[in-house]
Amino acid sequence: MFSVSAIALLAAGIVVVLLTPGPTNTLLASAGLRQGVQRSLPLVAAELAGYLVSISVWGRFLAQAAHALPWLPSLLRVAAGLYIAWLAVDMWRAAVALPDSTQRTSGMHTLFIATLLNPKALLFAGTIFPAAAFAHWPTYLLAMLTFACLLMPIALAWIAFGAALGSGKLKWLDPAKMQRGASIVLGVFSLSLAWSALH
Repeated sequence: MFSVSAIALLAAGIVVVLLTPGPTNTLLASAGLRQGVQRSLPLVAAELAGYLVSISVWGRFLAQAAHALPWLPSLLRVAAGLYIAWLAVDMWRAAVALPDSTQRTSGMHTLFIATLLNPKALLFAGTIFPAAAFAHWPTYLLAMLTFACLLMPIALAWIAFGAALGSGKLKWLDPAKMQRGASIVLGVFSLSLAWSALH
């Protein structure tokens, strides 16, 4: 089972990655913008289901592959660290793509598929979740329960963010500053992943 520090590390990784803008979060914000918080609530279940399936499949695959290729987990951590560092640099340089009211509202099926194919699932399975989560049921259940408990409020926050944009309450928002702050968080996280892979 997890130690308190391992749960804290898992939770921190989950929060950082789930907060990062991406296809699923953009769809959630767009739904909040177009149809409000209450009508968008079912999309949280679609996101959770998509991640549970995708993380579980990737986790089992990587656990089996690690037996034949023992260096694979370390390589994945380094690759994930480089990918997140690239995202951080790209996010710093590019403008934030905020949803607008002309985007079509996403249904549960669309959000489920977008989440199922989201590269973040591989990141969760290969670097953030402990390898033991895909070998022992109690550890798997605890990791997934932690993930679900963190995903729900973050998904709601993205929906509420979209709804606030639609209501005009965020006119003061500076997308460039928001993006640069997120890129710094990603950069720090990428360094911690690289450190854990090399030590």
